[in-house]
Formats: sequence, structure tokens, C-alpha cells
Amino acid sequence: MKKLLLLSASMICFIIGFAQTDKQNIKVVTNTEPSFPKGDNALYTYVLYNVKYSEEAKKKYLVGEVTLSFDVKPDSVVTNVVVISGVGYGVDEEVKRLIQTLKFSPGVQNGTIVKMSTMYTFPIKAH
Repeated sequence: MKKLLLLSASMICFIIGFAQTDKQNIKVVTNTEPSFPKGDNALYTYVLYNVKYSEEAKKKYLVGEVTLSFDVKPDSVVTNVVVISGVGYGVDEEVKRLIQTLKFSPGVQNGTIVKMSTMYTFPIKAH
């Protein structure tokens, strides 16, 4: 019984020894998407309360979403803002204008700060 137990323990140690990998040869790839420095909730709140709605949008009690795609450059500047979908009545352009004035934390790819595209969908409530 002792020989069997000793043999089993030896086999387990042998298997564990070969199962480990050399940590120095592992390539770690880290990618970080561009983000608003104060967080997504702060970004959505900022847009919701700072959009200047047209009179027509207010009269219609416009509710919906505006989806934007844009690039964040390594210096945190937002460029190439494109409205993917919107609600009309000038609201899409207003959300676009607001986003162009903000600074975002840039994307990181393999430890290097790079220009990266991102997409956000903003809730809209014109009342």
C-alpha cells in the first residue's frame, strides 16, 4: 500500500512538473479600448443634460438613441465622428458636436498608445 501511495505521489509530481510552462516565454497581449476618463455613466449623463434640443424635438417629446462611431487619437482628441443611427431633428448633429469637444483616454495596444475607433450609443430624451 505504501509503495502504491508513493508511486502515485511521484507520478503526480512528475506530471505537474511537465505541465508548467515557462513564464518568460508567454506573450501577454493587452488591449484597452478608448474610454471617457470619468466613466461611461458620467459620459451618458453629460450628453443627456447638455444636448440643446431643437424646438421641434421638444414638441415631439423625442425619445430614442443616437449611435456614433469615432476615433480617439493618442493625444486624446476625438476625430472622424460619424452618426451611425439617430433620431433626427438636429439632435444627431448636436450629440456629435458635444462628443467632438471631449477628451477620451486613448486606446492601448500591446503597451503602445494608438489611434483607435470606438462606438457609443447615447439615450435621448427631449422634453
